[in-house]
Amino acid sequence: MNQHLKHILDFIESSNHFSEDDKAALLKSVKSADKDLLISDFKLERTEKVKRTTAILLEETIEELEHKRKAIEDTNNALQKSLDELKATQTQLIQSEKMASLGELTAGIAHEIQNPLNFVNNFSEVSKELLEEMLEEIENGDMEEVNAIAQDVIQNLEKINHHGKRADGIVKGMLQHSRSSSGVKELTDVNVLVDEYLRLAYHGLRAKDKSFNAALETHLDDNIKRISIVSQDIGRVVLNLITNAFYAVNEKKKKQTDAYEPKVTVETKKLKDAIEISVKDNGNGIPKKVLDKIFQPFFTTKPTGQGTGLGLSLSYDIIKAHGGDIKVNTKENEGTAFIITLPTTNNA
Repeated sequence: MNQHLKHILDFIESSNHFSEDDKAALLKSVKSADKDLLISDFKLERTEKVKRTTAILLEETIEELEHKRKAIEDTNNALQKSLDELKATQTQLIQSEKMASLGELTAGIAHEIQNPLNFVNNFSEVSKELLEEMLEEIENGDMEEVNAIAQDVIQNLEKINHHGKRADGIVKGMLQHSRSSSGVKELTDVNVLVDEYLRLAYHGLRAKDKSFNAALETHLDDNIKRISIVSQDIGRVVLNLITNAFYAVNEKKKKQTDAYEPKVTVETKKLKDAIEISVKDNGNGIPKKVLDKIFQPFFTTKPTGQGTGLGLSLSYDIIKAHGGDIKVNTKENEGTAFIITLPTTNNA
């Protein structure tokens, strides 16, 4: 019993001032108070234990959370490092894809440059002969003939200048193709762009595989005006689609009889607020089971070493970045058509 309550209890029991009933009531109250006090002490002690246990648990929890926070931070750092490495690898792969497509064009570029260079050489030789003839006519005093020859030389020089610029344009275009995209839109003649890449891709493949041959058909809409696009990027898309079309007809030719005639058709069309570019082949078509995957990165139906699987994925991203759309129509054993739609609204 509590010491103070014990004194009170002793006092009540020894006192003669209380009746027996009063003593009994007081003693009962004191004992009840002692009981309540014991209960309070027990509860207080239990509360203190809970507080101490809670403090220990809280400390352990804080320590555990700190360990977890550090583990999460380490994981985040590792993930960020992996993401940086993946981005760097992606950039390298994209550049490899660009350089691979440029490699496919190398022979075609040589063929396309050779034509204007032949013109330059031929007109230069003719001009040299004309100038020698002009000197003779000057000595003879025949100024009328001199003027006629001078006009011929001027015309030849204009042709030399034209074909020189043509070769220069091809070289600049291919240099631009190999560089990272500037992302700057510029007014571009889509028909010229499509026609140039078609010929470059065709002659490039012909130089690599002398047995390859295909009928080329173009339907270029003269109503299409120049539109504002990143010509470097759209050129890559067109090149990729044309190269894929040539690959498709070439693979079919290897397995078909002589009756099969490979054919690739490129078409441009003016719509109300857009233009359409389509590349169609009469190859084997795309199997339905893989059709949903063709725009996924790294997916390819080509044998190992013949494709990175980035061509169509990059093409899809480029067209979407232009606010356009790219879709595919295909039928097995009959062929495939890729159709690009580019908006002309907001084009200067």
